[in-house]
Amino acid sequence: MLNRLIRTYLAGYRAFLTLVVALQLVATAAMLYLPTLNADIIDKGVARGDTDYILRIGGWMLAVTVVQVVCTVAAQYFGAQAALGAGRDIRGDLLHRVNTYSAREIGTFGAPSLITRTTNDVQQVQLLIVMSTSILVMAPIMCVGGILMGIHVAPGLSWVLVVAVPLLGLFMALIIGRMIPAFRVMQERIDKVNRILREQITGIRVVRAFVRERHEMHRFAIANDELSAATLTVGRMMALAFPVVLLITNLTIVAIIWFGGHGVVDGNVEIGALTAMISYVMQILMAVMMASFLAMMAPRAAVCAERICEVLDTETSVRPPQRPVGFATAPSTISFRAAEFRYPGADDPVLRDITFDARPGTTTAIVGSTGSGKTTLLSLIPRLVDATAGEVLVGGTDVRALDPDDLRAAIGLVPQRPYLFSGTVASNIRHGKPDATDDEIWAALRIAQAEDFVTRMPEGLDSPIAQGGTTVSGGQRQRLAIARAIIRRPGIYLFDDSFSALDLTTDARLRAALAPVTADAAVVVVAQRISTIVSADQIVVLDQGRIVGLGRHADLLDDCATYAEIAASQLALAEGS
Repeated sequence: MLNRLIRTYLAGYRAFLTLVVALQLVATAAMLYLPTLNADIIDKGVARGDTDYILRIGGWMLAVTVVQVVCTVAAQYFGAQAALGAGRDIRGDLLHRVNTYSAREIGTFGAPSLITRTTNDVQQVQLLIVMSTSILVMAPIMCVGGILMGIHVAPGLSWVLVVAVPLLGLFMALIIGRMIPAFRVMQERIDKVNRILREQITGIRVVRAFVRERHEMHRFAIANDELSAATLTVGRMMALAFPVVLLITNLTIVAIIWFGGHGVVDGNVEIGALTAMISYVMQILMAVMMASFLAMMAPRAAVCAERICEVLDTETSVRPPQRPVGFATAPSTISFRAAEFRYPGADDPVLRDITFDARPGTTTAIVGSTGSGKTTLLSLIPRLVDATAGEVLVGGTDVRALDPDDLRAAIGLVPQRPYLFSGTVASNIRHGKPDATDDEIWAALRIAQAEDFVTRMPEGLDSPIAQGGTTVSGGQRQRLAIARAIIRRPGIYLFDDSFSALDLTTDARLRAALAPVTADAAVVVVAQRISTIVSADQIVVLDQGRIVGLGRHADLLDDCATYAEIAASQLALAEGS
């Protein structure tokens, strides 16, 4: 997965990568050349007292060093450009993919995990690419070149490298093999911490209302301790790796000095050659250490790449048509034809044999007990989920044959949980119509019965709104969400229990103000209160996913026992209060 991900997203940065390889080749060759020059200075300059030779070769060493530094800096720059660009592209594609998901896929992954994959996981892959551009080219060249140059300057000591380098490689392979599953556990526990923290921050009012702070702190502490334990496991492995690498490095240098010193005494090895050999051994082992460091990063990046590819490879269950068609009629009619919806692997469908029409200029209400499938039925219209059998038609065309953007542009949806984005009142309303003027916004707020409280806000339309709309009350949040749908002036309005937080007076005023706006549109309302839908043109009564009643309020009271029971229970509650 990691190789596939890197190959795919670095393909557009081949020019930068070519420059990185070329520059790293020059920089590494310069680095390998320096110990040989240093050996010449010692053996031919210092030993013979030739100052001119020392100055001449020293100047040449200085020029080679300048070339090495310039090439290394340039390689780092172009490598960072490629890595950061690839990270940006991965995040963009992740967001694009998630935006195509239906509620089913979002629920499968979970919001906290998707956030972690888009941020932390991408960052780990990006960091690996940055390190790879600086190490992956240089390390093998330095290692192989160092071995060859070491053999060239001191053939009698080459056996030390034959022992040290494979020993170091074997140890790092064992460490990396154990780090991969440890990193996988660590990423999963990061997801868990993010999920719990997000729940606690979002539900802070509920936590405080039920005095559950201690319980939630304990729950977070458990997840935090689990993450700490997983991180410590990885940390211990990394902490073990570097001392062992340093031990092998130092023992190798001691062996070279010991046996090389005897060679100098015997006259078989020159002092400059011994110095060069030590430098080459340091370069070789430094290359192995850098490669080892990169190899220790690779397991975590590999786990992150698997998680990223899992999102990128997951297709939405609500797929756009290959050849979308247009609306057969005006997009203000809705028809259900034996529609059914079943979750994958479920024994029973959530909805079955749903058949009814919603015409322009009429209001269709959907009622039923909790869990009867009201919200799921409403979700079939804008294709938030797809019917698993039967048809749902908008404007005379099956919604699965329409372009999703065209379909949703014809619909004004107010979800069961009205969500507001961080920004201002105006920016939230303009989600419904980006080019809306201030006058249009005020008109929509007036219809939604939100003009009064927005006017009282210190900055009016520019008043700040926190993420999720937590800075306004539930009823105000609902009215702003309704205004966001109204400003589109769509052919279809879908209200999913969107009046539940309103008092009866505000509810009545809002429905009266909506009437002229929705005169030519199809309105579908999911409601719990009978008073909200008593004047609806038709009422669909659901019970365990089936339609058990269809008609007007007065008719259903006589003909539908389920509806009569709901109405009677609300009437009893009203009289009791």
